[in-house]
Amino acid sequence: MGTSLILSDLGTEIIIPVCALVGIVFSLFQWFLVSKVKLSLDGSGGKNAFTESLIEEEEGINDHNVVQKCAEIQNAISEGATSFLLTEYKYVGIFMVVFAFIIFLFLGSVDGFSTSSQPCTYNITKQCKPALFTAIFSTVSFILGAVTSVISGFLGMKIATYANARTTLEARKGVGKAFIVAFRSGAVMGFLLAANGLLVLYITINLFKIYYGDDWEGLFEAITGYGLGGSSMALFGRVAGGIYTKAADVGADLVGKVERNIPEDDPRNPAVIADNVGDNVGDIAGMGSDLFGSYAESSCAALVVASISSFGNNHEFTSMMYPLLISSVGILVCLLTTLFATDFFEVKTVKEIEPALKNQLIISTILMTIGIALVSWIALPSSFTIFNFGAQKEVKNWQLFLCVCVGLWAGLIIGFVTEYYTSNAYSPVQDVADSCRTGAATNVIFGLALGYKSVIIPIFAIAISIFVSFTFAAMYGVAVAALGMLSTIATGLAIDAYGPISDNAGGIAEMAGMSHRIRERTDALDAAGNTTAAIGKGFAIGSAALVSLALFGAFVSRAEITTVDVLTPKVFIGLIVGAMLPYWFSAMTMKSVGSAALKMVEEVRRQFNTIPGLMEGTAKPDYATCVKISTDASIKEMIPPGALVMLTPLIVGYFFGVETLSGVLAGSLVSGVQIAISASNTGGAWDNAKKYIEAGASEHARSLGPKGSDPHKAAVIGDTVGDPLKDTSGPSLNILIKLMAVESLVFAPFFAAHGGLLFKIF
Repeated sequence: MGTSLILSDLGTEIIIPVCALVGIVFSLFQWFLVSKVKLSLDGSGGKNAFTESLIEEEEGINDHNVVQKCAEIQNAISEGATSFLLTEYKYVGIFMVVFAFIIFLFLGSVDGFSTSSQPCTYNITKQCKPALFTAIFSTVSFILGAVTSVISGFLGMKIATYANARTTLEARKGVGKAFIVAFRSGAVMGFLLAANGLLVLYITINLFKIYYGDDWEGLFEAITGYGLGGSSMALFGRVAGGIYTKAADVGADLVGKVERNIPEDDPRNPAVIADNVGDNVGDIAGMGSDLFGSYAESSCAALVVASISSFGNNHEFTSMMYPLLISSVGILVCLLTTLFATDFFEVKTVKEIEPALKNQLIISTILMTIGIALVSWIALPSSFTIFNFGAQKEVKNWQLFLCVCVGLWAGLIIGFVTEYYTSNAYSPVQDVADSCRTGAATNVIFGLALGYKSVIIPIFAIAISIFVSFTFAAMYGVAVAALGMLSTIATGLAIDAYGPISDNAGGIAEMAGMSHRIRERTDALDAAGNTTAAIGKGFAIGSAALVSLALFGAFVSRAEITTVDVLTPKVFIGLIVGAMLPYWFSAMTMKSVGSAALKMVEEVRRQFNTIPGLMEGTAKPDYATCVKISTDASIKEMIPPGALVMLTPLIVGYFFGVETLSGVLAGSLVSGVQIAISASNTGGAWDNAKKYIEAGASEHARSLGPKGSDPHKAAVIGDTVGDPLKDTSGPSLNILIKLMAVESLVFAPFFAAHGGLLFKIF
């Protein structure tokens, strides 16, 4: 070891698991605070229970019925979400077993399943562990990643369905109280996920080290399976959840709001439970798995590149763990940041909600900058070398610090640009709302234009961060820039999960027949939540771009390609086909939403026409059938898009070889990012333009009409068109980009040895 570090290896081995455990304890504590809001009527809380409810006399009319109704509705939503996820996981579990077998077969066959040691890929003088064992360990880490991803999504959904009715009940006391419950529950999910991802990855590395010993190159190659497992589950979760939620949403809106003129989330609407279940399985379970996947992959990409740099060659454990140390500090930073929203400054009025959520981003970014500086100072030698396509490049520790920061701040910029384009406080959304005067067509035109325009600044932000990080520290720089963007994942997820929770709370208020004032409060929470959800998607897409570029770099190094030349036909055909894949994928997911929504619309119409007394509110609709339609459709329809993403790298790598595959990865990255950003922002803007007209908070909004006016109907159509864009295709695309890259990396040894069949024949 050339340089002694301030942080010893033992210190590293203590800090990482301790930070993860602190995150888990903190999230359980937040969950405990949320659970203090009671949903049952056992007179708990003694004399206190009555003094609080006296704040608003008129709410106290049929208090017991309201609480009971809320509990019933919450139960229905929770059951629907749980049964859907369990069905989905059954199918995904089968896929997991099959794919684990494929990984083992392909990677094991690299060396003909021999158990003797082989020379290392990057340093032929040394002996490394046999390929067969790397195949076994890759398979194990794939399964671990997949299981962690599934658990993350499931826990998130459980917490969200636990908190939604509690948020509604707290809204009776005031908007601030409701905000805190929704935000705390989001924090539970954020911290559980960040801490779990870190802990499992750390334990896996340490267990694998027992076998691999000094062969770090093989060790971290096997760890990449963790990222692949995380993201492949996220893909199915995102696609299935997205199809589920939007089929229900579009079906409920088209018949309820446009044809029957009943408000959103009206209990008479048969699709209303399915709609609320959808928010949980799509936005919460899907988003959770998605960001977990990004996090696992950027860690894997950084570790793979580091293992063949000076950190790995000299076996410097602390420097090697730099990516995990950043995440550990991130958990502590987010913990402090969360306290700012819940304890240091209390939200009292509606106007304070959005600023409170935006401050979360700013505070966490500023604190994190200090945290990264600290980690870079204590965990890195002052100068070291990084593997750069066959050569070693010398890097200083301050340069690596800047790489992480550039990713972190790019994330903040993308977040704010997204907010500017999707929040109804700014002119872009207000212009879209204004265009509803002349009908739905102009609304659609303006919305699409807004989405395309909103791509410009995020792309520049991503481009600058790639340039800076690559110039300083090659591919390792890009990987840690992605980690920088994701280092505040706990806060990012908290404000992201907050959205669907408050959306559900509004739905429950409407269904339980609470007063108009409560619904206004939950709507205010929900409008802020729409924007934060868009910010969360912006983060996910930006980090996906950086992550997949880093994985691409690791893949190119592992497949032993020195340059990727666009002018060779092999690469160029890959590029152009890769750029087409996001369109093919979007076509599949959009069509799935469309056909599922069609079934839903027919079912909802059938119930309105055949159940007597449904419109009058004397008969209850059949919610279960609608839930079943959504479930069946999404499970059936998640297979083709999933297969497209999972099979493309295998087919291209096997038949056309690594050069063409590198073209496909680059092409899908370049086109996927653009479509993903524009789709999410267009959808978010349409949704908030509709909310802007409904809320009628300004003179301009009131001139566009109350609910049910022509401009409002045009806005609802825009919102409905935008639903599959912002919640199905857009967010799933970032997984497509990452997943193809990480899969190529995992199978790189096989493709390098046996790929390119077609070109070998000719």
